[in-house]
Amino acid sequence: MTAMDESQILALVKARLGITTAVRDTYLAAIVSGVVGELEREKGITLDPADMNHVMFCVDYATWRYQSRDAPGDMPRHLQYRLHNLIISAGGGAGDV
Repeated sequence: MTAMDESQILALVKARLGITTAVRDTYLAAIVSGVVGELEREKGITLDPADMNHVMFCVDYATWRYQSRDAPGDMPRHLQYRLHNLIISAGGGAGDV
């Protein structure tokens, strides 16, 4: 299994946000790296860079993190649902959710 292509995720996050310059790349790259690391190390999910469901979850999660950085509140329900499904498909236990 190869590692997630964080540069691909970064490019997709920027496209989703409508960012065309490199001004926020350092900050966005840190968010992307944090999301990938959290999913792999904390949630125990083996991310597959060839699985677009995995890639797009990382994109959506990183985008939400960027957009909600100063806003209180929980993760949106659609992200919670998708994360739960990723954990289940990765063989995680109920204690992981």
